[in-house]
Amino acid sequence: MKENLLIRNVPPAIRSWLEQERHQQQMTQNEFLLKVLERASSYSAQPSLFDEVEHPPRAANTESALPFTFIDLFAGIGGLRIGLERAGGHCLFSCEWDKYSQKTYKAWFGELPHGDIRAIAPETIPDHDLLAAGFPCQPFSIAGVSKKNSLGRAHGFQDAAQGTLFYNVATIAAIKRPPVLLLENVKNLMSHDGGRTYKVISATLKDLDYAVFNKVIDAADYVPQHRERIFIVCFDKHVFGSSPEFKFPKAPESKPKFKEILESEPDSRYTLSDHLWKYLQDYAQRHREKGNGFGFGLADLDGVSRTLSARYYKDGSEILIPQGKHKNPRRLTPREAARVMGFEDSREIVVSDTQAYKQFGNAVVPPVAEAIAKEIVKTLRWHLTSCGSRCLVKGRNLSSHK
Repeated sequence: MKENLLIRNVPPAIRSWLEQERHQQQMTQNEFLLKVLERASSYSAQPSLFDEVEHPPRAANTESALPFTFIDLFAGIGGLRIGLERAGGHCLFSCEWDKYSQKTYKAWFGELPHGDIRAIAPETIPDHDLLAAGFPCQPFSIAGVSKKNSLGRAHGFQDAAQGTLFYNVATIAAIKRPPVLLLENVKNLMSHDGGRTYKVISATLKDLDYAVFNKVIDAADYVPQHRERIFIVCFDKHVFGSSPEFKFPKAPESKPKFKEILESEPDSRYTLSDHLWKYLQDYAQRHREKGNGFGFGLADLDGVSRTLSARYYKDGSEILIPQGKHKNPRRLTPREAARVMGFEDSREIVVSDTQAYKQFGNAVVPPVAEAIAKEIVKTLRWHLTSCGSRCLVKGRNLSSHK
């Protein structure tokens, strides 16, 4: 058999898609086609967990990890992806607009994420079992909703969420109907805009017929950093019924210590200058005199640090490492910033220090994502066992869940 293939009469729509995708991935035509064929040969034989099938295969070992597919929206540098992959997931599609995060994502996962989610047609996204998204926190306009309420007219998520990036997530969910959603955001999402933001999000997800679970989880149980984030897990009621068996993970018994993530010989350039150290001390003193708690944070080496933020590159004041009485404290090195977020040393830092601090400060902690993903897998197993001898694929008759 010849090693070369010649494909004739390629339809214009397919040719256009091919050119767009290969440019997005920064590949030659040959490289992109080989990648598509390789993926197709690896995964086409395995149905999605929730494919519509007349006679689903029997389950093998329900105690082992269950493979599932997912998409990674607002991907950042892939914190959610790492956790989902550790639980058996396979990513089919990713989206992240920041060019520096895209650079890290490509270095780590071998693919360049798609850009602006608003420019992506939901119909072009591959079918998937789980939609993951760390979408930005934005206020919603309720003017249109209030007007419809006053007129006694129904309204949907198109009215409440229009114009926000969450609207794009909801639209993809509505069109692609992934059985599971995993969303992440800052803790303040619950109180943002007087509580209206989360109220619209929750109502939107319920209007789309998802059972909604949420919990604020502190990553300090997984990494030596106090970092509270809200996680929202949703299950399609048409697949799992109105009361799916799901619980957020219990905190691990052993807690990490901050000193465990420190480098043994950090570069001296991360030590604060006398000028910056004096400024931070004076700034903290002024706020103490006013009764405020603002100021730098010296990390407890045997405990956990404050939250690493995307502004850490400015002065590192929220997490400073003491170096004794006769030496100024220092900021985290980029590698230590990666470690305090739960990223392995094997993941190369391919951007500047400034961009690295921004990326890690915005990232999802992979061990937390992994713990939640494994609980989601337990719910997938519950779906399997509740269907008797049926496999974990969505059959046509879901009456047993009603």
